[in-house]
Formats: sequence, C-alpha cells, structure tokens
Amino acid sequence: MAAERTYFLGTHDEELERLGLQHEVWRPTVLECWRRAGIGPGSKVLDVGAGPGFAATDLAEIVGPSGFVVAVERSARFVEAGREMLASHGLENVQFHELDLMNDALPAGGMDASWCRWVACFVSSPPLLLDKIAATLRPGGVAIFHEYIQYDSLRITTAGPRMREFVRQVEQGWREAGGEPNIAPAVVRLLQERGFSIRDAIPRVFCVRPGDAMWRWPATFIDIHLRHQLEQGRIEASWAASVRAEFAAAEQQAATLLITPMVLEIVAEKRR
Repeated sequence: MAAERTYFLGTHDEELERLGLQHEVWRPTVLECWRRAGIGPGSKVLDVGAGPGFAATDLAEIVGPSGFVVAVERSARFVEAGREMLASHGLENVQFHELDLMNDALPAGGMDASWCRWVACFVSSPPLLLDKIAATLRPGGVAIFHEYIQYDSLRITTAGPRMREFVRQVEQGWREAGGEPNIAPAVVRLLQERGFSIRDAIPRVFCVRPGDAMWRWPATFIDIHLRHQLEQGRIEASWAASVRAEFAAAEQQAATLLITPMVLEIVAEKRR
C-alpha cells in the first residue's frame, strides 16, 4: 500500500467522490475538447493517469465498439473502481492496466489520441512521461493535456489572507512531493521538442459564485486537502480552522466571486 499513500490527496472513498465531482463539473469542457481534437467513433485512445475511470468511461462510450481505450493508472484502489464502473456501464472496449508511469512501459501503440489531465504536474519526470506518450501515438495522432499554468491565480474576492496562505501551502507541498503545479509551459516545450505541433493552447478559467456547480470543485478540494494535511501533521489545527472560517464566511456573501486556477488546454499533433 506504500504507493497508494503517495497520492497527493490519497485514494480513500472521499477522494474518489471528489474526483467524480471534478470530472462532472469539467465534463462539458472536456467533451468539447475531445471533439475538437478529433476523438470519435472508432478512435483508439490512451487515458494516462486514469484514476477511477470517469474519463475512460466517457471515452469508451464516444469511441464505441469499433474503437477502444487503454487506461493506465498506478493505484490498485482506483483501477478496481474503474473496472467496476466500466462493468456497470456494460463497456467492454477498455483495457485497464495497473502500472507506474515512471517505471513501467505503456501497453499501447499506434494510438490516435492520448488524454492526460493533472498528471504531468505530479510525476517526478515530465520529460520521461512525454517520451512514453509520444511513443504510443501514430504520426498524426494527438496528445491532449489539461495542466495548470498558474495555480496561484485562484482568487476568492471576499476572502482575506488565509486563503492566499492556503494556496501557497498547497504549492509548497506539491513541490516537496516532487511535482510542479505550473507545469503547462514545460509540457508545451517538451511536446515541441518531441516533434509535435501545438494545434490548440487555450486557457481555461471559470468565475463562479457560491451555489454554482463549479463552486463545489475548489470547495471539496480545500476541505479534503486540509484534512489530509492535518492527518500528516503538516499544518496546525488552528491555522486549518482559520482557513475554513474564512472560506465559510466568503461562501455566505452574495458578492463573492471565485476565480478558478488557470488551466492550459493543450492539443498537440505528432508530426513524425
């Protein structure tokens, strides 16, 4: 279970539910991205860092029986959840593999597309990840990424200093764990170095209010991250309580706007 514990927010049931919520609120944006990238019936797609299978399920339905999806994920807990989800939908066109992106070969080749969301920002070697993804794609295939370009662009208009401290604490812990939150510019460079042309690079930012569906995405992250950090003894309970209080106060104000951290949507075509 050591590998399970290295996940930034763990692999427990609450995190699985949070990932489901995250996929739900991002789903319209993601479906449109996949459509523009050319994923459709008959496509062969690699889902990199598939988690508990939310994207793999959508992709399997889009590509249909004439296509297939290869999903790769390190967490045994998430792989089990993903296989159960696919079975419940009656989908048989997905291969779900438990493997480590940094240590294991990817079991795919000649793929039309790859999908990678908030994975490059966590791995120990983004160049190695890009090498492996590039090797799975056919010439003309597309690599699709959603990665942060400026995580500290997260803003809550009526919040005070504690929320800014929270964002800095998240970034610090991210880097101490071996990742880089603002990895998107490096991904663009690494793709170009590997013979890809950047077809699209679109910033994705949402401005939401308390009660909006998208509001729940950062709200659940704040809650689970604080609890996870407290369990690990990385923060003081009094500080966590002050962050929660400031966020709760902002949530009660009609004037509050929340600006989500900026994500770069990248669609790159393999030229050789």
